Amino acid sequence: MTKAAVNAPFAQDELGQVLIKRLDEAARCSAPGAGVTRLFCSQEHRDVLPLISGWMEQAGLAPQLDAAGNLVGRCSKARAGEKTLIMGSHQDSVIEGGKYDGMLGVALPILALEALQREGVTLPFGIEVIAFGDEEGVRFPTTLVGSKALAGNVTPDQLAVRDEQGVSLEEALTAFGCQPGEIPAIARDPANTLGFLEVHIEQGPILEQRHHAVGIVTALTGIERHRVTLRGKAGHAGTTPMPIRHDALVGAAEMVLAVDSVLQSTDQLVGVVGKLDVHPNAVNVIPAQVTFTVELRSPERNIRQQGRDAVYSAMEEVATRRGLLLEMESTYSADAVACADWIMTALEKACADVGQPAERLFSGAGHDGLAMQALTDIGMLFVRCKDGLSHHPDEAITVEDGEAATRVVMAFLQQLGTP
Repeated sequence: MTKAAVNAPFAQDELGQVLIKRLDEAARCSAPGAGVTRLFCSQEHRDVLPLISGWMEQAGLAPQLDAAGNLVGRCSKARAGEKTLIMGSHQDSVIEGGKYDGMLGVALPILALEALQREGVTLPFGIEVIAFGDEEGVRFPTTLVGSKALAGNVTPDQLAVRDEQGVSLEEALTAFGCQPGEIPAIARDPANTLGFLEVHIEQGPILEQRHHAVGIVTALTGIERHRVTLRGKAGHAGTTPMPIRHDALVGAAEMVLAVDSVLQSTDQLVGVVGKLDVHPNAVNVIPAQVTFTVELRSPERNIRQQGRDAVYSAMEEVATRRGLLLEMESTYSADAVACADWIMTALEKACADVGQPAERLFSGAGHDGLAMQALTDIGMLFVRCKDGLSHHPDEAITVEDGEAATRVVMAFLQQLGTP
């Protein structure tokens, strides 16, 4: 690690202010409505790329859009093929989400690198910062496309999935200016990859309860998602007697309650029915078909399996009793993954170096690390968020916590660069 003459360093309290300002700017790249809505391969995704590219260039990184819709910023050592540490997070959001979920993990490491550059610090290894195109899985019924591409795990069937307008993922990437046929070529070499670090808001209340700005993640939860289709029979709402109806929506309503009952009664299992579509969705027609999603999360695979079995059994009982046809299709599954001990230890030392208390905690959310773990060791730094709130327009962090987390990442990078 060396030093050279550079621009004036950031002031002690300036980093947090710059970080919040940049995140505010990124939040303007959003579809109309509350909060932030920025979906994969959307116009809003396109709009945010020049902004992130500018941040990357200020930090000495060369930005490039890859075949999977990721914006990748590489330093000169990474471009030369030297061993490289990857940092980053996702640019996409949920519908009417917040400013910080995902984008914090893009803006913060870029700012940390710019700060080190201003201080004249040259790291002895390559750096990539990646704004992954898709992590949330909102537009398409698949997720982690960008990080799976780096790990070499994007499959043809994933590229064939379609959004609600009938556009396939492959078609969307092509229209976005990418070449999805080249996705296999962007897989990274594990032997040349030092590790992956993601900074993310906690999306939970633990750090706020502990009065800590940051926390060190031990593992990422396992997640599975299912699409449930329930078929009944349409009929006139005024002339079909109640006892002979096969109302798919009434059956679905019972099933939603059954899912909640299983979740409420099972330790270490959480989940949600987050999306529901009704057909024909007319005011005076008995619903003939309902499609809804079931998501289950637990760090333990056997608990998820037990929960899934209980959910299906309860739904089967409702379908039989009401004369409905039931189909349940798995659309996504990922087991829990552990963070690397050496990264957790290095983050603890970095926290101590900048005077930040840091305890270890588990992540109940899934992140790009779920896919990146197939490529390299992973680590994650959580940042406290107000009321533990996420996936909501009121999602918030403080300037002070943004400053603290940026300083931690700077210390982490310098520590790795010290023999």
